[in-house]
Order: sequence, then structure tokens, then C-alpha cells
Amino acid sequence: MAVLGGCFLVVMMDNTILNVALQTLQTELGASNAELQWALDSYILFYAALMFSAGILADAFGRRRVLLIGLVVFGVASGFAAWSSTPDQLIFWRAVMGVGGAVVPPATLAVINDIFPREERGKAIGIWSALGGLSIALGPIIGGFLLNHFWWGSVFLINVPVVVACAVLLLVILPESRAAAKPQLDLPGVLLSIVGIGALIYGVIRGGDTNHWTSPEVLGSVLGGVVLLAVFIWFESRAALPALDVKLLRNKAFAAGTASLALSFFALTGGTFLMVFYIQGVRGYSPLELGLILLPVAVGTVVSATQSNTLAGKFGAKATVTGGLLLLALAFTWQAWVKADTALWLFEINLGLSGLGLGLVMGTSTTVTMAVVAPEKAGVGAAVNNTLRQIGAALGVAVLGSVLSVRYRDELGTAADVLPPDLRESASESLGGTLTVAQRIQESGTAGSASVKEALPQLLRTAQDSYMAAMHFSFAIAAGALAVAAVVAALWLPGRTGTGAARETEGPGKPVRKPAREESTPAP
Repeated sequence: MAVLGGCFLVVMMDNTILNVALQTLQTELGASNAELQWALDSYILFYAALMFSAGILADAFGRRRVLLIGLVVFGVASGFAAWSSTPDQLIFWRAVMGVGGAVVPPATLAVINDIFPREERGKAIGIWSALGGLSIALGPIIGGFLLNHFWWGSVFLINVPVVVACAVLLLVILPESRAAAKPQLDLPGVLLSIVGIGALIYGVIRGGDTNHWTSPEVLGSVLGGVVLLAVFIWFESRAALPALDVKLLRNKAFAAGTASLALSFFALTGGTFLMVFYIQGVRGYSPLELGLILLPVAVGTVVSATQSNTLAGKFGAKATVTGGLLLLALAFTWQAWVKADTALWLFEINLGLSGLGLGLVMGTSTTVTMAVVAPEKAGVGAAVNNTLRQIGAALGVAVLGSVLSVRYRDELGTAADVLPPDLRESASESLGGTLTVAQRIQESGTAGSASVKEALPQLLRTAQDSYMAAMHFSFAIAAGALAVAAVVAALWLPGRTGTGAARETEGPGKPVRKPAREESTPAP
């Protein structure tokens, strides 16, 4: 479990570790805001688009083998990313990191589902989920520490020794795991899934970046992706040997579990994006302090995820997941009333509640969804679970980020008109943009007149007030999404886990089956 957890943690941390280095990258590499955004988005695009096909390949060619290949690609790309000399190089290697990273979540979850007996599987999945939550704070903490002591490339280079250690342990400790009968690769289905998911994620990312959701580029990508995914489902329902058994999508437990996860990550990932600017831009904390402030989310997730199987066994999956979603909704509603000077200890309690809710949802929902997947399709089931979660996360950042941006502009109004005309647009985009422009003017003797500099304190106060109003509105939307998820979970999730849950679900998986496992000698 330790080696699988290490593989999962290093990839999940990469989703958060780069956030604290963005300002440094802008200075050191001379990257524009658009280039910084693509340094983040290129990873997400390939990570999400290839995750489903990675699960198919893991089932077909061996989960350990595919996991090892993905780790090597991720590690090599991390090394090259660390030594990038231009923003374009960094964007390219981040995309390659996404290709390798896409393999890890479905492959590790499929191996857990295969090698652990049913009575221990829920606990193992709880630990796996806890590590995902731990990455929320661990990434910024490690990233902040490295930036305080080393150059920006260290946030990527740190991945290399971890990947080497995990790869060696995979070869020495973990037996190979694959479907009992090697499935025939459904190439048309794989290609349709890659292009459909890729187009959808690209449209969502571009919509969030530009705030022009009705532009031909954004609307065409989103609608094209949805159409291609509909064609994919239609094709799979008629294929003799489909990559995805579409009956799985009609299974109430699987659908409700994945929907709960997707909406949770919609809210939490988007909410974390909002909190980064609140903690650093409004309250003035450093990147390392940001990670430490987010620590209660990680602690709460670890505590509740590791106990989620026990709680689900006692109270049922329905009650556990619904309770977790309501905890998250409560925390996000509270966040919609947080002020710039709210006591830090109160804010930390709120973050701890978020973590407790997330752990209950992740641990229990993942266990329930994997319980209805046939063992020979564990990679595919894990891939669907993780892909929908990643789509939810991408939508969270894009949608809540867009709402935040629009509301911020509206609240800021004409306050940026005190700035020189060539700086007003960038200063009005976001709180980060306003702070960057203000810093540039304060540090430069030529960026603005004395009257402009005198007007900066009032502009910064207005900017912070505008951000708080926009953040409150965005958190209210996230809380609403979590309330919807709670209703879905309460209506469709089974009341019990284990064999009880399996009996309550209808789908392609059998309630009790021995895991399909192929023992092999560790590769040299």
C-alpha cells in the first residue's frame, strides 16, 4: 500500500505544487499571464484526456507495467521541466508530465481493487483517498519550502528521486495485476474517448481563461466534446468487445458515487483556487504559510478518509457520503461569510470541516463505485471514476474562476481608472493583476506619476473589498453544487457497503468474486 500511495501522492501533489511558484516563474522566465495559465492547463488537459484510455491499457497489458511506464514518463518530463529556459519549453514538458501522470490514479486504484480482499478493500481505498487529500496542503508546503531555499526548478526536480524510489519498489514488491483474460483493445472507442474528453476539457479551460463562454472556440470545443462522448457511448453500447460497458453508467450506485465525487471536486478545487488569492492577496501570507494554513484540509481528509469504511459499515454509504457532502456545503456556506480580518483559528476550523467532509465522500464513494465493477474491468472502472473527478475539478476552477472574475470587474468598477491607460485592463482582470500592477508602479520611478502612487492605497482597499464580495458569491455557488450532490447521494447511493451494498446495486459487476490476479516474479 505504501508504494501505491507514494505513486499516487507524487502525481496528485503536482496538481497543487506549481501554484505557489507562479509568481517566481513570471519573474525568472519572463512568462506572461497566458503562458502561466497554460503551464497549469497543459498538464490538466492531457492528464484528464488520457486517463480513461490509461485504465484500458492497464487492464489489457498489466497494471504494474503500465503504471511503471507512466511513472518513468512523469519523472523524465519533471527533470526536463526543471531546466526549462523558456515558457514554451515549460508548457511542453508539463504536457508530457500530464501524459505520464494520467496513468497513475486509475492504475493504482485498479491494483488496490485487485490485490486486496473485499473485507480489506474499503480500508485500502480510504488510505488511497486520504493521500489525495494530503496533497492539497503538502504540495504548497513543499513548494513553498523549496522556493525559499532553492531555485524554481526544484519544485519539479523533487519528483525525480520520488519516482525512482517508487519505480524500484514497484518492481521489487508489487506483483503484476491484469485482467484474467487479456481484453481485445477497442481502438475506435479509445480514440473517441481521448478526443471527446480532450475537446471538452480544452473548451472548459479556455472558457475559464477568457471568460468568453459563447465564443466559437469555447462553445465549439465544449459542444464538440459532448457530441463525441455521446457518439462514444453509442458506439460502446453496440460494440462486440467494448472498452466501456455502458451498463455501468446506468448503475445507480456507480452514477451517484461518481457524481458525488465530481461535484465535490468541482467545489473543492474551485474553492481552493479562490482561497489561494484570499490567503495571499487579501491576508498577505507567503507561499509556505499558505500551505501551512491549508493543513487542516489535509488533516481532516486523512482522518475521515481512513475511517470512512468503518463509518459506512456502521451507518451505510448513503448516510456517510450525504453527511460528508453536507459538511462540505456547511463549510463553503461559512466561507461565503468570511471577512478579511476573520480570526485565523476560526478560518482553520472551517478548513478542517472541509477536509472531514471531503474524506468521507472520497473514501466511501470510491469504495462503492469500485464494488460494482467486475475485477477484469477494474482499470476501466477506476479510470471512469478518476476522469469524471478530474472533469469536475477542471469545471470548478473554470466556472468559479469565471464567476469570480466577472464579479470582481463589476465590483471594482472604475476604481482602476486612476492608473495609466495601458495598465487598466490588466489591473481589472483579477486581484492578482491589481496587486502586480500596483507593485510595479511602487517599485518603478517611471511607471506612474506621484498622484498615481498616492491613489494606490485606496485602489488596493477597493480591490480587496471587491475580491471579498466576488469570492463570497462564488462560494455560495459552490455550496449550492454540494447541496445538489447531497440530494443525489441521498436518493441513489446504497444504504450499506460491503456485500450489502453489492446486493443493492444492479450492474455488470458481481457482488462476490475472487480478484483476478496474476502472480509473477519481479522484473529484473
